[in-house]
Amino acid sequence: MNTFVTLTQQVINGLSLGSVYALIAVGYSLVYSVLLFSNFAHGGFLVIGGYICYYALLTLKLDIWTASLAALVGAGVSAIVVERLAYRPIRERTPVTLYMLIASMGMSIVIENLFVVTIGGRFRALPPVIPMTPVRFFGLITTSAFDILSLITAVVFLIGLQVFLVKTKWGLAIRAASYNLRTAGLMGVNVNRLIAIVFFVAGLLAAVGGIFLSVRYTLYPQLGNAITTKAFIAAVIGGLGSLPGAVLGSIILGLAEMLTAGFISSQFRDLVVFGILIVTLIIRPTGFFGKSVSEKV
Repeated sequence: MNTFVTLTQQVINGLSLGSVYALIAVGYSLVYSVLLFSNFAHGGFLVIGGYICYYALLTLKLDIWTASLAALVGAGVSAIVVERLAYRPIRERTPVTLYMLIASMGMSIVIENLFVVTIGGRFRALPPVIPMTPVRFFGLITTSAFDILSLITAVVFLIGLQVFLVKTKWGLAIRAASYNLRTAGLMGVNVNRLIAIVFFVAGLLAAVGGIFLSVRYTLYPQLGNAITTKAFIAAVIGGLGSLPGAVLGSIILGLAEMLTAGFISSQFRDLVVFGILIVTLIIRPTGFFGKSVSEKV
């Protein structure tokens, strides 16, 4: 019975963590599906959202809803600025996406060091605005209100993204661009505006994940690096450029981390995650939902 209770608790925790990873991995995959490169600066948007929420709560004394909205908008706008300054000039000069990949690595370091230089690199904890109270199911299984809330929030945002992609004009344009950006432009789509929307959505989703991860762990400038790696692994496992694949890969990672921590040791979490990545690449290099495309990087 104790093993069953522990297993159930870790599964719930894993689904919660995996759903937060999914928000970040989906934004990562969304950019990849349109621009055909891996944006390693994506974790920077997560950190930007976390810090905006932190200072909005502590300095401006805003409530969590207003602070979160400010964080989402701020991270989305920051993503647009990064695309405009770092990626668009390269994209307009050459079709080789490798150069944008290199630029994204540079932007990741720039964002991280901007925070280190301006506000310092110490760890910060968000105020206790998100409930952490225990929740019991059937008198046996105990989890936290935070895990339930993060899972529900992630599901709501992922459903909202799906509705946006399926039901709106720009969602249709994004899906068309994911097949061929050049053809979408020839059909009358404003490519620059479309890419700005994609980056805004990706930054917004990253900020949601950043807020929850800042509460689960702590907030510091390097947080985005570790999470970007997890998002990349999730995207690779699910299939680069596939949004359902990114969600599936994230859930697998979340469950793997929590089950490893619960039944083996938390020290083996990353070992298991990277082991899953290697096994996936050996058995199915394109991931569960990926397509074999040679020019993407």
